[in-house]
Amino acid sequence: MNVIYECCCGMDVHKNTIVACLILGRKKETRTFSTMTSSLLGLVDWLKNANCQCVAMEATGAYWKPIYNLLEMKEMKTLVVNAQHIKAVPGRKTDVKDSEWIADLLRHGLLNGSFIPNREQRELKELVRYRRSIVQERARELNRIQKVLEGANIKLASVVSNIDGKSSRDMLDMLIAGCNDVDLIADKAQMRMRRKIPQIKEALYGFMGEHQRILLGLMLKHIDTLEEQVLSLDQQIREKMKPVNEQVTIADSIPGVGERSAQVLIAEIGINMNQFPSSSNLASWVGICPGNNESAGKRKNGKTRKGNDILRTTLIECAKSAAHQKNTYLSSQFSRIAARRGKNRAAVAVAHSILTALYYMLKNNTVYKELGADFFDAGRKADIVKKSVKRLQTLGFSVTIEQSSAACYSNLVPS
Repeated sequence: MNVIYECCCGMDVHKNTIVACLILGRKKETRTFSTMTSSLLGLVDWLKNANCQCVAMEATGAYWKPIYNLLEMKEMKTLVVNAQHIKAVPGRKTDVKDSEWIADLLRHGLLNGSFIPNREQRELKELVRYRRSIVQERARELNRIQKVLEGANIKLASVVSNIDGKSSRDMLDMLIAGCNDVDLIADKAQMRMRRKIPQIKEALYGFMGEHQRILLGLMLKHIDTLEEQVLSLDQQIREKMKPVNEQVTIADSIPGVGERSAQVLIAEIGINMNQFPSSSNLASWVGICPGNNESAGKRKNGKTRKGNDILRTTLIECAKSAAHQKNTYLSSQFSRIAARRGKNRAAVAVAHSILTALYYMLKNNTVYKELGADFFDAGRKADIVKKSVKRLQTLGFSVTIEQSSAACYSNLVPS
């Protein structure tokens, strides 16, 4: 087998230790290092002194990041590899043998590194991901509030559409303060909610204990704290994204993609599309394209592969949002596929279209061009007429078609 790297290193990375196997020609040298920074610096110096050409390690949780940061600072070529792609033969598994196995694969060029963005993008991605986790925690806390209210026989969530709105929050504050007058509490309803005052009074009739008031108070304070953190992170993210504001605007021009979704897409993918050979490679990396499952020349159902969960979730959310917009190419695509394959498959297909469009928009530095809801029908006029006639005949009509200069008209005569 051809040797690609004459001098290379494979690492088995753990929380407290790193086992490194350095291959130089036909010689192998294995050392164990602590994951403390001083020990990692010694590891980097050892590799530099040996003129190591490339380093490879498994993507083990977050434990690969400390050594990767130092190797990046020293401008050493480093591959972070999916652990599923370098499984060794079962049996006799030790940390030393794992590091030797990784080094041998690397030496012969059998490893493909995962996409690791530059430091600036990694910092931005951490901010965006943390904001996402806080938003999700806020949603979980709202669910806990509803559980407490249900336990107190208060059915407010069954009447109001948003338990976190201004009117609902004022009512909850009065309940926490110990007010039991449902007329007084229901009077806090504002705007259109005042039409529901009779239903609100009935929903507020319950039995709230002291411990439930304490829980509600703590939960609402927690939500306030989370909202402050989200606002702070929004400011930090906008500041970090100033150099890529143009690309965020480009992503935001796609139907269904809002400002926050655009920020997530740019933070996760980056702006340099040259790192992906094609839009298909990008879709495969995200995990938003169908898998291959072929046997005996027959294609079978292939589920989508595992990829970037955050990107996949964001794209599907954008697809569902785009489906509700009128007179757009994406909404028309969603409707067509949903009628045949169901809404879930339609959402994945539209998410794939959004990602493909974003790839070329970023590559060519251009905004989204709307094709229109009639794009699918524009070149299929004859097919549409044929299918429509066949369907009407199935329903018991005889159909006569007369061509007009403006459109096609059908005279329907029941048979």
